[in-house]
Amino acid sequence: MLPILDVYWERLQALHAGIERTIEGLPQAALDWVSGPDMNSLAVLAVHVAGAERYWIGDVVGGEPSGRDRAAEFRTHDLDGAALKACLAAALAHSQAVLEELTLPDLEATYVSPRDERQFTGAWCLAHALEHTALHLGHMQITRQLWKQEEKEVRSKRGD
Repeated sequence: MLPILDVYWERLQALHAGIERTIEGLPQAALDWVSGPDMNSLAVLAVHVAGAERYWIGDVVGGEPSGRDRAAEFRTHDLDGAALKACLAAALAHSQAVLEELTLPDLEATYVSPRDERQFTGAWCLAHALEHTALHLGHMQITRQLWKQEEKEVRSKRGD
């Protein structure tokens, strides 16, 4: 792997570890809970992060179509923590394989998004994948906090 991508790889792994910590130990109800209308559950966000990462790094830069169904990511329900972690691990493993093969010219090369035919450099695609993962990790952390607060309020009302 290129030295510049070593740092990228470390950051991507750290974000994935943060996602795993965020979903760790939560019951299914918490993984599928949404804090309000038009909000996403932890399960949806985890599957979406994996799908988006696989798309930008694997499909666009790696040139390996995944058959991603983006809309289906937002219908995710009833996936337990182990299944979510497996989904994220598969995306991360694929990203590592692509990153190990990239060259400096690949980072400067222009790639076409299969979804909408827009053009991006390889470096932009990688930066976007990292940025997107970080953004949704933050959403997930807030969602977990809101779930814990909601859970505490429910227990308090029941007198637990």
